[in-house]
Amino acid sequence: MASMTKSPLDFTRLAFESAKKSLEPYSTKFSRRDFNQAQHFALLALRSFMNLDYRKTMQVVMEWSDLRELLELKKVPHWTTLEKAQKRLLKKGLSIESIASWSTTLAASA
Repeated sequence: MASMTKSPLDFTRLAFESAKKSLEPYSTKFSRRDFNQAQHFALLALRSFMNLDYRKTMQVVMEWSDLRELLELKKVPHWTTLEKAQKRLLKKGLSIESIASWSTTLAASA
């Protein structure tokens, strides 16, 4: 039986790798390409995992260099970028509840 991971970094790594395999890199061909959907998804999963709001999530990302390196972030997105990404993912059928339940499942499988 797999134990649930308690490491936010390990959890985010799993979320990022899974999202890279299952999501298109960008939502449209006109996307700015500052951040990709896998990065957004991993940040939203981390937000859910750590039970933070958007601003606190971005503060954690700003202060955690290992996390930025893991997610291949050249810069830290503004908190509204993450909020808008969640709305876009919601239109595609990925709600925060589905991300939260996916997060729990992924954490348990780690």
